[in-house]
Amino acid sequence: MPRLVSLALALLLMQTAAQAADATSTTVIPQAAIEKAGELRERALKDDVAYAIVADLTTEIGPRLAGGENDLKAREWMVARFKSLGFDKVWSEPVSYPKWVRRSESAAIVSPFPQSLAVTALGGSAATPTGGLDAEVIAFDSLDAMKAAADYQVKGKIVYLAIPRMHALSDGHDYGTGSAVRVRGPELAAAKGASAFLLRSVGSDGNRLAHTGMTRFTDPAKAIPAAALSNPDADLLDNVLKRGQPVKLRLALDCGIEGSYNGANVIAEITGSSRPNEYFLTGGHLDSWDLGTGAIDDAAGIAITTAAAHLIGQLTERPARSIRVVAFANEESGLYGGKAYAAEHHLQIGKAILGAESDAGADRIVKVTATVKPEARGAINQIAKALAPLGIEYDATAAGSGGSDLSAVHAVGMAGLSLHQDATRYFDWHHTANDTLDKVDPEQLRQNVAAYAVAMFLAASANGDFGSAAGAFPEDANGH
Repeated sequence: MPRLVSLALALLLMQTAAQAADATSTTVIPQAAIEKAGELRERALKDDVAYAIVADLTTEIGPRLAGGENDLKAREWMVARFKSLGFDKVWSEPVSYPKWVRRSESAAIVSPFPQSLAVTALGGSAATPTGGLDAEVIAFDSLDAMKAAADYQVKGKIVYLAIPRMHALSDGHDYGTGSAVRVRGPELAAAKGASAFLLRSVGSDGNRLAHTGMTRFTDPAKAIPAAALSNPDADLLDNVLKRGQPVKLRLALDCGIEGSYNGANVIAEITGSSRPNEYFLTGGHLDSWDLGTGAIDDAAGIAITTAAAHLIGQLTERPARSIRVVAFANEESGLYGGKAYAAEHHLQIGKAILGAESDAGADRIVKVTATVKPEARGAINQIAKALAPLGIEYDATAAGSGGSDLSAVHAVGMAGLSLHQDATRYFDWHHTANDTLDKVDPEQLRQNVAAYAVAMFLAASANGDFGSAAGAFPEDANGH
């Protein structure tokens, strides 16, 4: 018996030593895989599977509000599409979240100059009283200005955050500033006694279409009506306020949370040839807002990653590791699908060797960044060189969380690869009724598929790992 114990202990020590050596070994991609990736890249640039997915999903299902009437239809559609494309495994994992519904919305300036306004409720908003809410407007140009105001100045009024209009920029960095106001502003206004909350849409367009998006109330019972004005209507309200007279608005929102909903992440896998239990993690989110048909946000992301994995599945010699594609549930209202995936798989996070999600539209990928262990940086260099013919630059100084839903998975220790798209046009249509199929450029979509196919294949073919392990990247845990 002591000998058996000693043998078991010796085996355990050998295994531990091997794992430690693995963690510090240099990761390299074989030359044969580099050459195959070049062929894969050229095939992807002629492949229209991704466009067919976007067209079919937006036509046959349409808008996919999380928990809405098309939620289950979209999941069933996704399962069928994965199977028809020949994925080796297809399954679902449960995701639960509050069910928010939108029925109707309207707004108008009552005085001093009566005008109708183009408005949309924010996800998580409470309803106004039946018949609407009439109240005076109090305007602020920032969250800090609102927080500095005395509560008595705000109580009973409609708070309006007259934030600057977004600029159309390739990296879309204005969005972070505006979305923070949208997410946090309503709860802060409610704490001061506001009757409702309005903000200028977080979008770079000049269309008379408002941009929706989530807001967050720690206690949904304390939620107030919250909505966004289109950019032209925000300009109109700004001009009325400049006249120096009290401004009264009427806001009517019929929306709110109706219990909880049991949804699911839909998952499919192309099985690797020799290390099938390890995988490259990719995907997009299956849900969308209900104003458009969710073409660029995020049918395109689902299509790009599914088509790229499908191309790899057609190879006569597959990479060593598997390719796992996740159609995440309810990203729009709080990354519920990504968080559920992280919770379910965090104990085996080392098996997700690297991850990259597509969730920024359908325009060209222009840059790649990564967060990996130092010993894998050379392999990222190899991936970057294979992406360069597609016009993609490599920024070795910037981190990569993998994408929106994968930020939760990255936070528990998955190495992340971020493929950054040109967002110049994206925030013109994002979260609006203009998010429709005509915004998808097939040529740019194919470039995305080529980039993902190359990155997935090379990472899945690497000798060595990229550093995924529980708690591996604590300095990068909040994502980038």
